[in-house]
Amino acid sequence: MAKKSTATLYQTLWNSADILRSKMDANEYKDYLLGLIFYKYLSDNLLYFATELLEEKADTLEEAQHTYEEAYKDHDIHDDLVSELNYSYSYILKPELTFTALMQDLDEGAFELDKLGQGFRDIEQSDELFENLFEDIDLHSRRLGPTLQKQSETIQQVMKELNKLDFADYDGDALGDAYEYLIGQFASESGKKAGEFYTPQAVSNLMTHIVMTGRENKRGFTAYDATMGSGSLLLNVKKISQEPQHVRFFGQEINTSTYNLARMNMILHEVGIENQNFNNGNTLEDDWPTEEPTNFDAVLMNPPYSAKWSRSQGFLDDPRFAPYGVLPPKSRADYAFLLHGFYHLKTDGVMAIVLPHGILFRGGAEGTIRQALLENGSIDTVIGLPEKLFFNTGIPTTIVILKKDRQERDILFIDASNDFEKLSSQNKMTEEHVQKVLETYQNREMVEKYSYVASYDEIVENDFNLNIPRYVDTFEPEPEIPLADVSANLEETTKKLQETEKELMTMMNELVGTDEESDQELQTFISQLEKLGGFNE
Repeated sequence: MAKKSTATLYQTLWNSADILRSKMDANEYKDYLLGLIFYKYLSDNLLYFATELLEEKADTLEEAQHTYEEAYKDHDIHDDLVSELNYSYSYILKPELTFTALMQDLDEGAFELDKLGQGFRDIEQSDELFENLFEDIDLHSRRLGPTLQKQSETIQQVMKELNKLDFADYDGDALGDAYEYLIGQFASESGKKAGEFYTPQAVSNLMTHIVMTGRENKRGFTAYDATMGSGSLLLNVKKISQEPQHVRFFGQEINTSTYNLARMNMILHEVGIENQNFNNGNTLEDDWPTEEPTNFDAVLMNPPYSAKWSRSQGFLDDPRFAPYGVLPPKSRADYAFLLHGFYHLKTDGVMAIVLPHGILFRGGAEGTIRQALLENGSIDTVIGLPEKLFFNTGIPTTIVILKKDRQERDILFIDASNDFEKLSSQNKMTEEHVQKVLETYQNREMVEKYSYVASYDEIVENDFNLNIPRYVDTFEPEPEIPLADVSANLEETTKKLQETEKELMTMMNELVGTDEESDQELQTFISQLEKLGGFNE
């Protein structure tokens, strides 16, 4: 339990964003703010842990800073202290480069932007775990200000806001979740640019609960996300698992900035170094991992929709795609991502992937792959989600659940397209909506106008088309209206129409032509209009 209000934590962190919001869009300033939060987190941890090692007492960061400075200068204990800090945390900061020391410089008017940059580099060079973590933070970007002085002032303003917090006052979950909250807020502000790094929490929760059903207590559980973004899907596994310290995480991300964000996110959520296995690379072009372990208990993916890929013929010999005899279209890599993830699934594992609805019914190579998966019984469940859930697209999407060890070839269809709460331009699934889908999945039950279990024979009859409306009938007939009501409404409408026509003719009769000829034409027109309107009847 956090020692202090998480609401205060959230608000202070969000206030820090206000300083940068007017200077650049959210997709850019997230790097500065999240990077500085991470730097302060590492610095605060280091100071308090050093104090504990020295068996000293420190109630504030300033006291811890003083203790650290004195010990660092002491030749008798310096080497042992540095060695122990490196062993326990895998990084070290010189006393003058801690966040607290830089704030002291700031208060004294002696702050130097380059000292902060040196602190970034020292952490990055401490261990492979931190390599290039701060490379997206350009402290001399003109977006921060046109001059070195203005750039420094902007960074100092953000640091002043962050300095109101002592991160030791919050437990790992609180701080990690606040970080995740910020990522979500940035995704909302960034719009389409955010699709590359964030899966809405409700969708993430649903997918994770599905892949972990009945395995929450498994020790040594392995989870893999080949398009991991900020890591939110993987981190939900940690939240749900009853053995969170023994979950091993594997992930790959093509965007270096997003890859770094995920690594920070993992550390802030206190995922052990030994449990982090991540790679910065192109999932489809360069299969990863290729060394043990290569298959996982759970595969979770929210890949970019209908992305382009090389589709070179050499992929027909790739074990990920070879069994299907065809390759997904070059302009739509949806099934390429799906087959990649499925390849890395354990025999008794569960996979959940979000993709556009087109993968359920498109023909050609995609139809061939879909048919093969259905014939093998690999597709277990299809869940239709509401539109406008994701920041990078307004289209409705579908979650496809796949398994390798199924004995049956039936499919559960769930139509959750109407399960949402409207929030301005976005839709949101509530906890109740998520629970409804989850219970339907776990019970594998048929609910009228909501879910249906289709036999393999039905799938074949539909030519392996998995379009949800073919199986879940959500049609609602229009309510019957009594004839007496229809008659009364018709009479009322006719009466209003007649009144309107009379008002029109009254106004027309007040018109006068500009000369005798035009007046005669006007009167003829009015006379014809009266006959059409039925006024002479």
